[in-house]
Amino acid sequence: MTSNNPDNLSDTENFDNSETLNTSDIESSEFPIHEPRVNVTQQSRSSDTLPEQPLAQYLQQHIPDFIHENRFNIEQLSGGVSNLSYRLSSAEKSMILRRPPSGTKSKTAHNMAREYHLLKRLKDYYPLAPAAIHLDPLGDLLGEPFFLMQELHGLKVGKDLPYKTTAEQNAALCENWIDELVNLHKIDVSQGELSQLGKPQGFVERQLSGWLERFNQAKTPDVAAVDSLAKWLEQHLNKDSGFVSLIHNDYKFDNLLLNPADHTQISGVLDWELSTIGDPLIDLGCSLAYWVEAADSDLMQMIRRMPTQLEGMYSRAQIFDRYCEKRHLTGFNLTPYYVFGLFRLAGIGQQIYYRYYHQQTDNPAFKNFGQQVNILIKTAEAQIVS
Repeated sequence: MTSNNPDNLSDTENFDNSETLNTSDIESSEFPIHEPRVNVTQQSRSSDTLPEQPLAQYLQQHIPDFIHENRFNIEQLSGGVSNLSYRLSSAEKSMILRRPPSGTKSKTAHNMAREYHLLKRLKDYYPLAPAAIHLDPLGDLLGEPFFLMQELHGLKVGKDLPYKTTAEQNAALCENWIDELVNLHKIDVSQGELSQLGKPQGFVERQLSGWLERFNQAKTPDVAAVDSLAKWLEQHLNKDSGFVSLIHNDYKFDNLLLNPADHTQISGVLDWELSTIGDPLIDLGCSLAYWVEAADSDLMQMIRRMPTQLEGMYSRAQIFDRYCEKRHLTGFNLTPYYVFGLFRLAGIGQQIYYRYYHQQTDNPAFKNFGQQVNILIKTAEAQIVS
């Protein structure tokens, strides 16, 4: 359902409060007004268009070597239902601009400064993350803060793989998918700058109460309630697994790039908006909420967004077992984590659908999100009674 990030930040209060921007970090958002006009081409949705000449002048001031021969291109990237991404290119150079969406937003959502500074810190620890380039924290240019980051290159994965594969290759890709998540979770966050990225104490409790509150605030008349799911999770979800990790919070195929020379290898991990410090098994459960198996219901097949049904792809149980084996974890049950992932994904989808329902966005991709939310809730309820 999501490609970039959900319409909120789930557990990032501590990092926001601890992060004090030095004046040297805050580049002025003023830009020259007498620069010659730049030849700009743009392919964006009408509701998401960037101001061409002001942006060109801003880039000339802050990244003066980017625009070549007084021309550059703006291309809004497809996918992503929360923060918006644009590819800026000039001659052989390119970078990605990230900005918040239009419409009503959660007060903790779309924190551009947080994602920018997280990427600055993370790059030395996790090389598959893109490098942060520049932040406009004041929002004078676009009306809201935005940042620029490195464009990573690789094969994007959508609902289907962009190439033919064998069952053996699909299994190898799943293994590398798991192993890369393990690599992220094994980063030492006990000290140093990464220790400031979140507040692990009470993480699961905040997740449960926060997602229930956000769902109910965004509820529309055509979707089911989730109070019974929240009550079940309160009783069955482990509040403290004993493990604390840096978590991605949106780790799924369409946030990954694959190596063009070896399609089973992951070459980049994108969309770090929701990253924090928390329970790694929650992170895994959230990832598995997107994992639709070949044997899943017709309703889940209708909302599948990843190629996880292909022959050779691991089942959710196989993924959970391999992850636990790699991390030497014993005694944990997949079901509560999967149910939580579905519960959270329903909240993500409902917040996005709320914007469409109330005509705060005209993106046609969101039209059926209410139906998809109901499918997620029904699937989670089926897990509880099975």
